[in-house]
Amino acid sequence: MIKVITYGTYDLLHYGHIRLLERAKALGDYLIVGITADGFDKARGKINVQQSLMERIEAVRATGLADEIVVEEYEGQKIDDILRFDVDIFTVGSDWKGHFDYLNKYCKVVYLDRTKGVSSSKIRTGQRVVKLGLLGDSSILTKVANECCYVNGIQISGICAHNISQLSGQLKGLPCVTQDYNELIDVSDAIFVISHPIHHYHHIKSALRCGKHVLCESPIAIETKKYQELSELAKVQNCVLMDAIKTAYSTAYNRLLLLIKSGIIGDVYSVDSTCTSLREIPKDKDLLKTVWNSMCAWGPTAVLPVFQILGTNYTSKQIQTKLVSNDSDYDIFTKVSFVYPHSVASFIVGQGVKSEGQLIISGTKGYIYVPAPWWKTDYFEVRYENTSETKRYFYQLDGEGIRYELVSFVKSIEKLSNRSYIEEEVSQSITSLVDDFYQRKDVVLL
Repeated sequence: MIKVITYGTYDLLHYGHIRLLERAKALGDYLIVGITADGFDKARGKINVQQSLMERIEAVRATGLADEIVVEEYEGQKIDDILRFDVDIFTVGSDWKGHFDYLNKYCKVVYLDRTKGVSSSKIRTGQRVVKLGLLGDSSILTKVANECCYVNGIQISGICAHNISQLSGQLKGLPCVTQDYNELIDVSDAIFVISHPIHHYHHIKSALRCGKHVLCESPIAIETKKYQELSELAKVQNCVLMDAIKTAYSTAYNRLLLLIKSGIIGDVYSVDSTCTSLREIPKDKDLLKTVWNSMCAWGPTAVLPVFQILGTNYTSKQIQTKLVSNDSDYDIFTKVSFVYPHSVASFIVGQGVKSEGQLIISGTKGYIYVPAPWWKTDYFEVRYENTSETKRYFYQLDGEGIRYELVSFVKSIEKLSNRSYIEEEVSQSITSLVDDFYQRKDVVLL
């Protein structure tokens, strides 16, 4: 029996895929089809895949051409699979010609001509384009504009900013550059909001009322009641409203969460994170009101692993903060401590104090250590009492996670279903925490 193996993503399975599988099948008696895992696609830079792994597997299975299906999860797996299944022929599309010649050492390599004019990329790019408007004066918007170039189905429509003269050259060249928010809304299908948090409620509400989808730099609001109002309005308007925390879309961070759920460090008893930076604090009180405080700038990121690992049902908390002055909401440093029924957690944020930006999750079998800056997670360690058992995990992180965040946003709009990596209860709990900070609930002033 001649065994043949081939690999692919098989996103949005089309005629070209089927023809290739048919010709691969004709090369032998038994066809093994390798389908790339979501994480492996991300590591290879394929971020625009529309369908989940299970959807792609079912589509290939439905063709009836595959005698066996395997999931490709890591670099070098092709050699392992060829040896494990005793494969005679490896085959792939001719656009990879020469790339897999090294496999001739293990089996025969055959490159098949692809069906011209058909590809998943063309199908994806042929779909409706989401026109995304940018709102705010943050330098992060330049990063967002850069990352949009890597995402199918999204186009920057313009920017609304107060300080237009200070915009980068790229942002100044957008189709719509304005100080009139309504003008930006008119030319956009969706809005990326990164205005000052005190304005988030009004900016999001204006967009949702006009039927525009919203991706907002967390927190979505600084009052719980206003968050709930916006959430309900989004549902009524059939619009997507998503929190933007790029860390949530890091492949390494997601693998970390899955490993914890698998019990690799046992029961978790403590989660501690730190996010700080040294920035010049404006001395003018009016100017100080225009910049993000530490709780809003760093708090949502710092508390993300706490809420996603331990949940949002803590029994008590304490917020210890050092403000510029007692009549100001700008915190130089803040530490928040949580008590859960069977665990504890804390996070430190600051823009006038510097500390090691690490994340540590402690369990009954071992602990996970993520070095600074942990919020740009591409590497972490699982450590045990016996140091020789330490396991190290590396995952590529492109665009700081922003491009993956944008892909999720576009998918959510296409499906009219929130595909955010941040659960709704987490988003609401972030807002509630920020609300308590502003209301001085459970707050100790240092």
